[in-house]
Amino acid sequence: MKIAIVEDEYLASSYLKSILEQQNIVPIAEVTVLKSVKEAVAFFAENKVDLAFMDIHLGDGKSLEIFEKTIISSPVIFVTAYDSYAIRVFKHFTIDYLLKPFEEQELFEALEKFKKIKNTFNSDSTIQSLVALENPETSKIQRHFLVNHGYKLISVNQNDITYFVASGKHLFIYVNSGNSHLYNNTLTDIIHNLDPVIFFKVNRKYIVSRSIIKEVIKHSNQKIELKLTVPPIENDPIIISKKEINNFKNWLDQ
Repeated sequence: MKIAIVEDEYLASSYLKSILEQQNIVPIAEVTVLKSVKEAVAFFAENKVDLAFMDIHLGDGKSLEIFEKTIISSPVIFVTAYDSYAIRVFKHFTIDYLLKPFEEQELFEALEKFKKIKNTFNSDSTIQSLVALENPETSKIQRHFLVNHGYKLISVNQNDITYFVASGKHLFIYVNSGNSHLYNNTLTDIIHNLDPVIFFKVNRKYIVSRSIIKEVIKHSNQKIELKLTVPPIENDPIIISKKEINNFKNWLDQ
């Protein structure tokens, strides 16, 4: 397999390249080191790799610019010195991250994770994670939700929410009391505003709060069911989308 390292610090890229070439978890035929956004854009425009390691900040820009200027279809493991919020975003959206300075064992664990999920990898998740980091508007966490309640407007705190559910063209917020509120948004859009530690979009219908997960039942590697402490709006089981299974496991592991 081919690997690309996007890193402008010589010592960091040399250290990573050296470990990769000596490990025996995944077979490597070629490692390419790219030192800038410009080099990376030119490289990925003409070449494909099986896995990429990327620093977020580079000498001539940020990694997000690479994704804006060319298509990267491979999984990405970020090598970063970002803060704790960024780490939560990485865990929610991407295969893995390595926090500088990292040890060999941490790299080995990231490679093992890559082996498990490479066949179900969704490249859109990488872009989502970078956008969440780099765009000030999308990185703001929404903790209160203004809804209509009879003739009143009330603000629902995130800690009172059990799940968001899409029903037809409408989005409803369910709270601990069992009540529901119509909310003017969509499941796809609102997930980017929620705290990624508390909430997870398990499928096209539900975003659930970590606090209400009672059991996680593994029917098979491709079918995982959630049992909640509060009943869902319908009697049908809540099944995690196949493409989200690995991200869900990483989320639970935080």
